[in-house]
Amino acid sequence: MEVKIIDIDGSKIKDHETFHEVFQDTLGFPKFYGRNMDAWNDCMGDLDADSGMTKITVQPGGMVILKINNANDFKNNAPEEYKDLIECTAFVNFARIGMGQDPILSLMLIAHFKR
Repeated sequence: MEVKIIDIDGSKIKDHETFHEVFQDTLGFPKFYGRNMDAWNDCMGDLDADSGMTKITVQPGGMVILKINNANDFKNNAPEEYKDLIECTAFVNFARIGMGQDPILSLMLIAHFKR
């Protein structure tokens, strides 16, 4: 199975706007990306299609791991968007399973604590 790990700097996410900015920049969502969670779901559900919705793709049956670095900062600074990320990742996989496709997304939450 093809696996791609995508690094996301959670410390850059402060609110709704920066959430979508970080994901659009990192994953190469198109210019017409709607900057809402429905649009995020649409882009992320097509990671194994040559749809042009992201610059990141995997072969059918592959997996994309979103490695959220500084996840504690993300959770503290943008708790609604943090919750949305978890729920929408699950939704993308649930919708794909409902269409007879394999799950495609996984989260790796990395917290960095200062001593």
